Amino acid sequence: MEAEFWHNRWEENQIGWHQPDGNILLTQYFGELDLPVGQCVFIPLCGKSRDIQWLLSHGYKVKGAELSELAITHLFEDLRITPTIREEGNFKHYSGNHIDIYVGDFFDLSADQIGPIDAVYDRAAYVALPIPMREKYARHLAELTDHAPQLLITFLYDQSLVNGPPFSIPSQELQDHYADTYEIEKVTSISLLGGIRGQCSSEEIVWHLRPKTGA
Repeated sequence: MEAEFWHNRWEENQIGWHQPDGNILLTQYFGELDLPVGQCVFIPLCGKSRDIQWLLSHGYKVKGAELSELAITHLFEDLRITPTIREEGNFKHYSGNHIDIYVGDFFDLSADQIGPIDAVYDRAAYVALPIPMREKYARHLAELTDHAPQLLITFLYDQSLVNGPPFSIPSQELQDHYADTYEIEKVTSISLLGGIRGQCSSEEIVWHLRPKTGA
């Protein structure tokens, strides 16, 4: 998927993945990460997620990456934060109290640029990418965050009935992309209300990825 695809989705407000009330699975299962208050959570492809407000309100710092500047403009408006905006290489860096968002191509982001990360919350990034990009994404995210633990949410459905995004992710694929460096635990699986775009049933699955010793 080219950048233009996502820019067009935001400009045309075709953002069905955006949840105006946030994701209940975050509030129910974030504790799996056992993350002390004050530590930093990285959200890849964050958009204007309301989950960011939840994390900030519970005392966490948030860093994120997003391709669409329009999304991040809306995010800071929703948060009622006037950001400081700086040009940093290929990125625009939007920052405020305990929040830093890097606007640009996720694959251009470096660990030196974003600094230390304590955990990753991936609700809408991995599942947004087609097969050819997901292995590259998983590898870059692990390197970018120094293999920080992850709370990952995926979907499982019959993709012959509906094509993504969000894409259906078989459990074996996660093993293929993450098992070398993470212990992968399935935390829960629930039926997605309304299914995928109301066209087919789907499971929504929460995974906890723990870094292996020496990874």
